Amino acid sequence: MADGNSTSGPRSFPGIRWVRISLRTAHLIAMGLLVGGVAAGLPPEQTAGALWGTLTTGAAFVGIELFQAPIFLVQLKGIAVLAKFMLLIVAVEIPSAALPAMILAIIIGGISSHMPGKYRYYSIVHRRVIHGPSG
Repeated sequence: MADGNSTSGPRSFPGIRWVRISLRTAHLIAMGLLVGGVAAGLPPEQTAGALWGTLTTGAAFVGIELFQAPIFLVQLKGIAVLAKFMLLIVAVEIPSAALPAMILAIIIGGISSHMPGKYRYYSIVHRRVIHGPSG
């Protein structure tokens, strides 16, 4: 369509809503355990499981987003995910910055998950809001 909004909507599969809810829940649990472990001063080997849980659930969630609409990568919601991933790298590579980096990732996640669609679906490439898989 001329306004960049797709009438067909994002691609889907049976049960996608429950898969997304389950992944989001598992991701929140893993991230909570990771941040809690870091805040408690646990050594990296004791938080490794939570780190891998955070990474795998996050990657699975991104995979679903990309399946539904590859435009995700250039929308603000996708940019927020990339920023959170970069902060997780900072947390792993610079232990003294781990807790602030993870808290910032939580803040970005909370804001980006709940901001209005006019921001979430804004494409930094197209400089306008784009919904749907075709852009």
